[in-house]
Amino acid sequence: MSRIAYVNGAYMAHRAACVHVEDRGFQFADGVYEVLYVQNGRFVDAGLHLDRLDRSLRELRIEAPLGRAALLAVLGEVVRRSRRRHGLLYIQVTRGSARREHKFPKPGTRPSLVVTLHRAPAFPAKLDGWSAAAITVPDERWARCDIKTVSLLPNVLARQAASEAGALEAILYDADGGITEGASTSVWIVDAAGTLRTRPLSHAILPGCTRAALIAELDGSIPFEERGFTRSELREAREVFLTSATSFVKPVLAIDGEKVGDGEVGPVSRQLFTLMARHVLGNRPP
Repeated sequence: MSRIAYVNGAYMAHRAACVHVEDRGFQFADGVYEVLYVQNGRFVDAGLHLDRLDRSLRELRIEAPLGRAALLAVLGEVVRRSRRRHGLLYIQVTRGSARREHKFPKPGTRPSLVVTLHRAPAFPAKLDGWSAAAITVPDERWARCDIKTVSLLPNVLARQAASEAGALEAILYDADGGITEGASTSVWIVDAAGTLRTRPLSHAILPGCTRAALIAELDGSIPFEERGFTRSELREAREVFLTSATSFVKPVLAIDGEKVGDGEVGPVSRQLFTLMARHVLGNRPP
């Protein structure tokens, strides 16, 4: 099966894809990215992801390399040429290539655009077996986590710590003990009162697209609040789960080696998994 990349206007074999050594993404992590899940040729939540890409670019004052319609055409062509119907599309945009100095390059420097398609697991057929363990670690990231930048070193270190502990995700907490988010996920709890909660949006967390999609799917049958919670509330929660473009709804059954609730997938997680399955797979009720 072909692996095709798009790099600054050209489609090429993935093994041959490269950017200039002076690209500011390589030199300074001066760039942003997005990830879209492709389900049977359909881009899931494309509008949410591309809106977030536009916002990230604006916040860093990077010119959009293509208009929305042209970018969608590139994404579709990468999928077509790769001859895959499922996967993860990565879009990376940097400020471009220029002589190495910290200030912005001269006006007219073209931003770099790279698009690649990667394998991804299919949406799970059932929730049992889709669960995970997590650890908690201090949040050591910068103050603008709402921008989806390619500067991910603290996230890398957190995920490595999770891997070494036999867990999937690292759940981050701030200096006050408040949970921010996962290293690459949004974090949700069902608290002791049975209320579904996730932290409200701010500069401290990424505005997750799957988070937004799940909130839009809620039908009022589950009490819900966009309200933060502490590390101790996380440990006392009835249920904990993660959302992201690849986690969908992923229950967390153990944190720091201790069971969450009774250590089993809870009823709210099951209900929300069903909602997300309908959303991702497009299986709408009649």
